[in-house]
Amino acid sequence: MLKLGIPAGSLQEATGELFRRAGYDIRFSSRSYYPNIDDPEIECLLIRAQEMARYVEKGVIDAGLTGYDWILENRADVHEVTELVFSKVSRRPVRWVLAVPNDSPIKTIKDLEGKRIATEVVNLTTDYLAKHGVTADVEFSWGATEVKPPKLADAIVEVTETGSSLRANNLRIIDEILQSTTRFIVNKKAWGDSWKRTKVENLVLMLQGVLDAEGRAGLMMNVHRKDLDEVLEILPAMGRPTISQLADDEWVALMTVLEESQVRDLIPKLRLSGARDIVEFPLSKIIT
Repeated sequence: MLKLGIPAGSLQEATGELFRRAGYDIRFSSRSYYPNIDDPEIECLLIRAQEMARYVEKGVIDAGLTGYDWILENRADVHEVTELVFSKVSRRPVRWVLAVPNDSPIKTIKDLEGKRIATEVVNLTTDYLAKHGVTADVEFSWGATEVKPPKLADAIVEVTETGSSLRANNLRIIDEILQSTTRFIVNKKAWGDSWKRTKVENLVLMLQGVLDAEGRAGLMMNVHRKDLDEVLEILPAMGRPTISQLADDEWVALMTVLEESQVRDLIPKLRLSGARDIVEFPLSKIIT
């Protein structure tokens, strides 16, 4: 049995959707911390992303999904299997930033000497300040960190994807401390277990395949041999297109994968170059 931690909270639904697209039917109940999954070899447990790395390191669970930021914050000794670039808003990494009020006299990191900083990531912030030779009073914040300056703190270190919450609270960014994405992590002892390792590798293969397919589409078309070189010259692809012989020796079938945003401009060009019976199709996974 593989004991798998699923991040509770903001990433929960995004993670569930990723698993479902990868072929794992995972369902959440408002009254249970044990999601149902249609794989009898996996037992899921909802755990806050902030705590995931600690429980994986201790072997309470075998594996889990959490942010790179929380691995560093917990100083957890775990095996990182892969990076899974997805979040609750976009595929961009989340950013931990140092911010102060718009009218604050603090302009640089050095101006934080002796100041009070509120944050949820005390270790990350302390390490960052030490790297810059700055000593400050770093306080743990239980939430609503953006509203603490200037009365309760001189500055904050807070996570953001778009920066909209910071701007809404009249804060400006001084520096970026860290960019973080989701990581699939495994307990080191569990990683040494051949069955668990294979189970994790197969699961990660499917999850990564879903993410690699995002924003891409497949194209199929028939091309006369005399037009093939011209079609291939204008056709971008992840690799070489697949070319198959048709019943008519003068024609071939061509299949390729490309960025979805390119399709609308390429199809008219392909048709002008001689491609016929062009079919665009969605991709659920790309396994490389």
